[in-house]
Amino acid sequence: MAPHSRHSNKMLLSPVLAFVCLFFLFSSTALAASAVIGVDLGTEYIKAALVKPGIPLEIVLTKDSRRKEMSAVAFKPSKNIKSGDFPERVYGSDAIALSARFPGDVYPNLKRVLGLGVDNSVVKEYASRHPALKLEADKTRGTAAFRSGAFPADEEAWMVEEILAMELQSIQKNAEAMAGKDSVIKDLVVTIPPFYTAQEKRAVELAAKLAGLRLLELVSDGLAVGLNYATSRTFPSINEGGKPEYHMVFDMGAGSTKATILKFQGRTVKDVGKFTKTIQEVQVLGSGWDRTLGGDALNAVILDDMIIQFVASPKAKSLSPTIEAVQGHGRAAAKLLKEAEKLRQVLSANANTQASFEGLYEDIDFKYKISRADFEKMTEAYAARIGVAVQKALDMANMDVKDLDSVILHGGAIRTPFVQKALEKIVGTSNKIRSNVNSDEAAVFGAGFRGAGLSPSFRVKEIRAFEGAAYAAGIKWTNIHEKPQHQRLWQSTSFLGAEKQYAFKNQKEFTIDFYQHIPSSENVSPGSAEKELLTLTSQNLTESVSRLKDKFGCTDGDINVRLTTRLSPVNGEVEIIKFIVDCEVDVSEEKESMVDSVKGLFGFGKKDQVPLAEDAGETETVSESTSTTETSTSSSSTSTSTPPTSSSASAKESKDAKDTKPKQTKRLEVIPLKYTTEMKGLPQIPTAEIKRMKDRLQSFDDADRSKRLREESLNQLEGFTYKVRDLLDKPEFIGASTEEERASLESKSKAASDWIYSGGADASREELKAKLKEMKDTVTRIEFRMEEAATRPEKIKALQDALSQTKQVIAGITEQIHNDTKAHESFSSSKSAAASATTTAAPTSNEFEGLEDEEATETTSAPIEEETMGPQVYTKEDLVKPQAQYDTISKWLAEKLAEQEKLSETADPVLLTKDLTAKSKELTDMHVDLIMKSMKQPYKSKRPTPKPKKKAKKTSTKKAKGSKTGSAEKAEKTLGFTEDGMPSFKIGEDGEMPTEEEIMAWIEKSKAENAAADPKAQNEGYYAGDQGVPDDELPMTDEVKKDEEKVEKHDEL
Repeated sequence: MAPHSRHSNKMLLSPVLAFVCLFFLFSSTALAASAVIGVDLGTEYIKAALVKPGIPLEIVLTKDSRRKEMSAVAFKPSKNIKSGDFPERVYGSDAIALSARFPGDVYPNLKRVLGLGVDNSVVKEYASRHPALKLEADKTRGTAAFRSGAFPADEEAWMVEEILAMELQSIQKNAEAMAGKDSVIKDLVVTIPPFYTAQEKRAVELAAKLAGLRLLELVSDGLAVGLNYATSRTFPSINEGGKPEYHMVFDMGAGSTKATILKFQGRTVKDVGKFTKTIQEVQVLGSGWDRTLGGDALNAVILDDMIIQFVASPKAKSLSPTIEAVQGHGRAAAKLLKEAEKLRQVLSANANTQASFEGLYEDIDFKYKISRADFEKMTEAYAARIGVAVQKALDMANMDVKDLDSVILHGGAIRTPFVQKALEKIVGTSNKIRSNVNSDEAAVFGAGFRGAGLSPSFRVKEIRAFEGAAYAAGIKWTNIHEKPQHQRLWQSTSFLGAEKQYAFKNQKEFTIDFYQHIPSSENVSPGSAEKELLTLTSQNLTESVSRLKDKFGCTDGDINVRLTTRLSPVNGEVEIIKFIVDCEVDVSEEKESMVDSVKGLFGFGKKDQVPLAEDAGETETVSESTSTTETSTSSSSTSTSTPPTSSSASAKESKDAKDTKPKQTKRLEVIPLKYTTEMKGLPQIPTAEIKRMKDRLQSFDDADRSKRLREESLNQLEGFTYKVRDLLDKPEFIGASTEEERASLESKSKAASDWIYSGGADASREELKAKLKEMKDTVTRIEFRMEEAATRPEKIKALQDALSQTKQVIAGITEQIHNDTKAHESFSSSKSAAASATTTAAPTSNEFEGLEDEEATETTSAPIEEETMGPQVYTKEDLVKPQAQYDTISKWLAEKLAEQEKLSETADPVLLTKDLTAKSKELTDMHVDLIMKSMKQPYKSKRPTPKPKKKAKKTSTKKAKGSKTGSAEKAEKTLGFTEDGMPSFKIGEDGEMPTEEEIMAWIEKSKAENAAADPKAQNEGYYAGDQGVPDDELPMTDEVKKDEEKVEKHDEL
């Protein structure tokens, strides 16, 4: 057992084995988490692109096979609202279609109100456009939340982040369905507007967290379009004299307008080893925006005009409705808003359009007409705001319009004619206005590409993206003199990920407040423009300063607190890289360090140390108290005297060492500081509250799954009623069923169909499954009879053939056992006779002994093997179990056939096809076991041969060579037949077994040779050896013939 244990330990400790295990572990993990989705989080539409091995970069289709989904979620109220129940939930265009019926439970375009308080003007405007929604402030943070009428009154309001999480989960499910079975997608990259503040970004992160997704990065819309633009282009390297390209991405969507100045260039950087490579870079130089200028704002212009004209219409004057009354009417507002968007889109291609409404308000019909000229006149003020957003981006990038190479258009609202006219007026020419990217999908493709670049599972074109901060940021603290300080660390043009360092003189515990400068024009939240992001509080600064002063003698002027931080490239949040306190201290170079002591211990010494003479016994020591070098001389009784020159030199060096002072140097003593951080801004949601929201979303998913399964059960039941009607008309089904069974099925099918259409459609899944089971049990039993009757004859014949083959095999092996027994008896008797004759023969001398030409020591002959006969292949015990199986199965088949013949076609069968197949397999497995037993026996010629004559002690060179050749042939693996016709192989001297491929190739070859030698055996389809044919009638293979010839030659010698 000990050697085995050592071997096991070696296996476990093998680095190769450990590497293989780690490879499979990490490769399986990487495959499980290799898929990534990029999400373009638009105001009106939400799109996603999937990146997965085998799926390079494709748009995730909706359930309706659309390439984009409307950003809307709807709760469809049920008739009876119960506590704990969840309503039906729909997404996208299906949700918008319900806005006229359930305006208070459809939530569209929520992106605009993410992270904003209910007192924000943007949120108030949203509420005015959707008057049926029950908007309220979240109890924890004061942000927007909605209470739905589809839930009981005591149900908690739904935060905007929760509803957005539902949309992300819907995209995740669509992506997983597209990726294939058992695919799990957890990673995503999301596009956001460049004007999103830290609070709005945190809202997106919270939505992804609630959805159970891992956010890899938030990328701005303009940068995402730029990445997509760069994937199909190569820019010249600036290291080789190439000039960068400057482009502006103008993105006008449903909710806002953004202008982003991008710089595209190539750069040559160091690669592996001494090689270099050229990469592409995309840098955000500046951004400008208008938070409220978009397609929704233009729709609102048409909506307001429609309400004005409706109020002024002759039919409406009878009721004298006010504009506020119509705006506050949920159903009327939803209809008008939905139609306003259609009218705007039509005006992009047509000069005139119209819309009609039946029963718009208080059963009053309304017809509205509008022309493109009227629309452009109403939106003149909006056209002027386009230039403001563009100029803001140019100012931030410190550029002029003429410096731009092109303006890349993106977004749905850019198709509006006056928008493109305004851009041409700003740029000065239409030649720079480009539509060379997909205006709807460039951002989502860029986000998907960015996700693939961030994931270690993919290798993509190396494009380095540099995101801009968009807002300035800095720190505030109280200095050592108790005065408030303020320092701007990042500008609006700073890149995310760039580290910033700052030094403080504080020596007691203090706090550092990080802020983001949001201009008041953004109207994000009231109060100061410097919105706090994070507060850092030191914990061991006082203790660390005391240590520096006491141990190293540092003064107040030498002590510095240093902070290294950056804006995270993932979400733009402040990250603390390093927080330390340091001081420069004096260090003596003559002071021996620990490393020098260890070197001296092992005899290495310092670099400037003089090697000792062979008879020298002096040692050098350093004293920390006096910092002087003393030399002492000692000698042993066995050492010789030192030469005078050496002694005088040593004395001189000792004197110089006493006069020389140690050299002083500066060293920085660093102590890491402990600290705590606290998120600022909107109050953080407690962990318990986040868990409650996750559990509620999970319960909603479970309810949706239950509804889906119930609908599947309803469809199965309804479909099965039609199937029963078809089966009752089929002759095969009628022949296998009784009159009572058909009558019962017909009545159950009719009752189930009537029940479904009379209110059963709303029944529970359990009721539907019970109704289905009543009919399915009967139909399954009858179909089982039909299938058994159709396949039974074939299975019976297969079993009978197997029994016949088994009988033949048993007979053949019985005959072989008999022949083997006789052969062994004959061989034993002949061997005994030969042994007795050898003992009586007198020894003879060789008169030619010693006359060989060559020395006897050159070659040696192998010892003569004693003639033996191989063991029997089969014994009588090998046939006990096969014979018992044969008898048992034969009896079972006869009894079952008799029972089955007595039954009618409408009765359940007793002889089943599965039992017939199992019995046939038992016999087949037994055949294989018997054949494999014969294959395991080595080939041994059974023909007895006389004992070879005694050879000379000395052999010639030819004999030596022949012996060598013979041993080489002997070491080879051989395959052949025994004289009884059984296959066998011989193992080589190296112990190597024939492979499975070699055995199968040999079997096929032997079959072909036997078939060619014996046409009769070929026609009968089995080997003669299996039937107990005598050995002299067997067709011999080439190898057997060669063995026979060797034996005959041996006999002649």
